[in-house]
Amino acid sequence: MRKFSGDTLLVATHNTGKLEEIAHLMQPFGVSVVSAGEKGLPEPEETETTFIGNARIKAHAAARATGLPALADDSGIVVDALDGAPGVYTADWAETGSGRDFIMAMGKVHDRLRESGAAQPWTARFCCTLVLAWPDGHDEVFEGKVEGRVVWPMRGAEGHGYDPIFQPEGHDVTFAEMDRWEKNRISHRADAFARMIGGSFG
Repeated sequence: MRKFSGDTLLVATHNTGKLEEIAHLMQPFGVSVVSAGEKGLPEPEETETTFIGNARIKAHAAARATGLPALADDSGIVVDALDGAPGVYTADWAETGSGRDFIMAMGKVHDRLRESGAAQPWTARFCCTLVLAWPDGHDEVFEGKVEGRVVWPMRGAEGHGYDPIFQPEGHDVTFAEMDRWEKNRISHRADAFARMIGGSFG
């Protein structure tokens, strides 16, 4: 496994919240982070049908454009009774003509579950795939997940995306009812990051 040896990591995102989270995780390693947004990079079209495929598109595009090692993630919620949907289309389910509406997207998940006739518990997991790519085309892949179930009605005002309908295994609250730092400690992204730190930064 290739080790990261630089002092600057490009994060292939335009999301400032995600950048802050990654900057916090990288701090102990003396690595500074810069976002694709700060570099003025366009967001590449995500044309793959897997989390790994889409994360690779973003990471390699950013690494090639800047000459820096680049980190990208692709993540989503996978619902067993919906044959894994929305999966890689997690964000797409929230798209409207005027931006993303996750309340609508969560309603869509619930409607599809009701239509399927699937019995509860509606088991599901959040998945996160991280790809760390170098300008020479090499990459390392790290996958994380957190098991749980879909609940209804929505609960909680913290977090983002589908957090109000996801109750992680071993907890009686949804991600949206959790303290942000508690959620970050057990999340799919935390799992993937732990694997990356142990592999390419350890």
